[in-house]
Order: sequence, then structure tokens, then C-alpha cells
Amino acid sequence: MSKKLTKREDGYSKWYNELVVKADLAENSGVRGCMVIKPYGYAIWEKMQAELDRKFKETGHENAYFPLFIPKSFLSKEAAHVDGFAKECAVVTHYRLKNAEDGSGVVVDPDAKLEEELIVRPTSETIIWDTYRRWIESYRDLPLKINQWANVVRWEMRTRLFLRTAEFLWQEGHTAHETKNEALEEAELMLNVYAEFAEEHMAMPVIKGLKTESERFAGAEETYCIEGLMQDGKALQAGTSHFLGQNFAKAFDVKFTSKEGKREYVWATSWGVSTRLMGALIMTHSDDLGLVLPPKLAPIQVVIIPIHRNDEQLDAISVKVNEIVKELRKKGVSVKYDNRTTYKPGWKFAEYELKGVPLRIAMGPRDLENGTLEIARRDTLEKKNISQDTIVSYVEKTLEEIQNNLYNKALDYRETHITEVNTFEEFKDVLNNKAGFVSAHWDGTTATEDKIKDLTKATIRCIPLNNKIEEGKCIFTGEKSVQRVLFAKAY
Repeated sequence: MSKKLTKREDGYSKWYNELVVKADLAENSGVRGCMVIKPYGYAIWEKMQAELDRKFKETGHENAYFPLFIPKSFLSKEAAHVDGFAKECAVVTHYRLKNAEDGSGVVVDPDAKLEEELIVRPTSETIIWDTYRRWIESYRDLPLKINQWANVVRWEMRTRLFLRTAEFLWQEGHTAHETKNEALEEAELMLNVYAEFAEEHMAMPVIKGLKTESERFAGAEETYCIEGLMQDGKALQAGTSHFLGQNFAKAFDVKFTSKEGKREYVWATSWGVSTRLMGALIMTHSDDLGLVLPPKLAPIQVVIIPIHRNDEQLDAISVKVNEIVKELRKKGVSVKYDNRTTYKPGWKFAEYELKGVPLRIAMGPRDLENGTLEIARRDTLEKKNISQDTIVSYVEKTLEEIQNNLYNKALDYRETHITEVNTFEEFKDVLNNKAGFVSAHWDGTTATEDKIKDLTKATIRCIPLNNKIEEGKCIFTGEKSVQRVLFAKAY
């Protein structure tokens, strides 16, 4: 099968869908709306997971696991929460099947109806806060800082691999605190953890901000977010951190005895990122030839391909290559030696280019004789011949250069795609002809926000945390505004 991709300019959505499949990241499954994450895609997710898990533990969090099923009555306890997720819930109503009497297969046994329906978790606040009620008794039990790596289900009618599927993988942190200030500090801390990961490991610049009231997580008093900008000028929410106030504590009666001996409700946060980060990674850096992966998340950082005519040449090349592989691995570099004889070197070059391997090394008999090798960068497609003696230091230095180059390239794109406008006509013109973030004054009302969304499909992505206070007039109503917000069309 041809690996050639649709060009981004000819169909960005088609390019993305083809790339996910052809680069062996994921594919649609036999279950409508659900995906199979293939080994290469899962290897990237594992690297994301490992780094995030390290950061969570460094900031005092522990991992636990909670049930997949949530009693329906739990969701009813927090009104805003159930209202926000009701339309996305998958519901378990029966616990048994039986053979059909006509022999056509299995059917649901009508006598096996559950007394109370179970919801397949769309998020775990309710089951976790029911548990915390048993875990928290006094101020000595606080703060309670738990993270869960899990899958969740949010029923989707229109799906796209990694970006929006009925089932997806994620982590969800849930913390309980003595005071409001401690909970707010936690929500901001985890936002900063996400932003640091996105920029330092994904090489994806993000804007930290607050969501508007209509865009907040269901049941939250404040939602913090990181927003990235994809190459097609659309925004993507890459992570959220929520200050939940005492809403869930009151709904599930989670109280603690304070140092003064009073019974008080705890203060809460929740925060999460998902396999949606895979979509963000793909769309931030990749090109018409395939994936472009930042070295810190690439499953294979260096691939070495031998060029040979016979087994004798391959054996001689392999002796030297194995020495190089050993030295690179000592330095913590992930390296693969592809000495398969069932594929030609040109096919291998194209395959690893498609899979976004940051550095590709080719070595033939002449290289062996001259003590050289050819090395190619995936980010710039630059090739050069270097001495075998300098390969380890060259690889270390170049992997760092690639990581920085990808970040700077993405940052430059984003900075040139943040446009300030002062009228609704300018606003529509930028959305239709330039795309990216549009910085504009807004009167602060949900009605105006909804009207702009209806007319343009653009939403307020965030109110940036570093926003300057700047008086102006709302681009739509002309009413007073104290600051600009960032609008964009989004995934």
C-alpha cells in the first residue's frame, strides 16, 4: 500500500486521518467510535505518561484506582455536574445475557435488570468523593492528593482518532484541602505542570488561561486551561485544571475536624490530560512527509540503516554499528538498528521518515572504510557526513537542537497568528482568511459569547492569565470591556 499522504493544504483533516493510520499510531476498531492504539502510538503515550507521572509524584501526588462504574444516584448529587455530562453517558441497565429461544444468538435477559443503573465513568469526581468521605476525618488527613490513570467514556456521535473518541485514556487528579487558598494553589500548580510538560517535552507552546463561565468544567467554580495552536490555525485545549470549591464536598458530605475542633467541608480540585495530547503532538509539528516527533517523546530517537549488497558487507557493517548502538544507549539514547534484509534501504528511509524518527543514520561499505556515516535530521531534512568517532556527541547535541528547533518553529507560528482586532468585521476577516487566535474585547456576558459562536463558530478559548488590564469596547455589542480575550475556532 502506498504511504503517500494527502498534502495539508489539500485537506488538513484528511491529511491528519491518513497520517494517524499510515504511521501506525491508531486505527478505528470494531466498536463504533472507539479506537485501537497501536504499539508505536502507545509507545509515544507511554513516554508522555512516564514523564507526567514523574512530575505528579514530585509534587506530592500518589496513584490509585477507582471503579469504572458509577451508580446513577451519585451523578444526581451534584446538579451542575450531572447536567454537564448527562448527554454523554453510557448506561449499564442489565447484568446478564441468555441464549435466544430461536437460536439466533444471545439477548439481554429481561429478568436481569439492575436495581440501579450504572454509568460508565465519563469522569470520576462522584465515585472518588464518595470514597473520600470515608478517608477524610480530620485536618491530619489533608491534603489528600490522588491521581488515577484510567479510561473514560463520553458518548460521541462524530469521532476522530485521538481528538474525539467515545472511549479515551487519561489521567485525572483529585485533591482535597483544608482551605480555599490551598486548593487554588493546587489548581494553578497543576496547570503549570501541564504547561511545562507541553513546552519542554511536546515542544508545543501553550497559553495559560481561565475559561469563561460557559466553558467551565461542570461543577467547577474556576477552570484553568492550556491552549495550543495547530498548524491549520485552529486551537486545541491540551489540559485543564479545576478549582471545585466545596461543591463536591457538600454533595457527598466530606467534612474534616479542623485544628480548632470545628467540622468543616474540604476544598477540592480536579485536573486532567488525555490521549488528545497525541493529536496535539501530531498537528503541531508534522509535515506532508509524515510525523515529526520531538526527541523527548520519540520511541526511537535514532535509527541506523545499513547499505549493503551482500551478507559479508552487512556483517562487517553490523560489527561497527553494534559498537555505536552500545555507546549511544549508554548515554540514554533510544536507538534502533534496522538490519532486516526483507526491505530495501529506500523503503526503510521512507518508513522512518513517515514515523518521525528524529535522526536517521546510513552506513555503507565506503563509510566503513572511511570511518564516516551519513546522518539526516527529520525536522529540517538536512543530511551530512560525519566521522564515526564523533557520532555520540553529535547525536546528543543534535537531538537537543531538534527539540529546541521544533519548539521555536511552533512558537513563531503561534506568535504570528495572534491578531488583535477592534471591530466585528475585522474579527470575521481574520477568522476566515488568516485563522489562529483573535485577541478581542468582550463584554463579559454569556449571551454575547454564544451569539459570536453561532455566527462564526469561534469560541473564547481562554482569558490569558498574564492579560493586561486594558479598557475597550466589546467587538460585538460595543459595551465596556476591561481586557481582551482569545477567540479561535477549535477542535
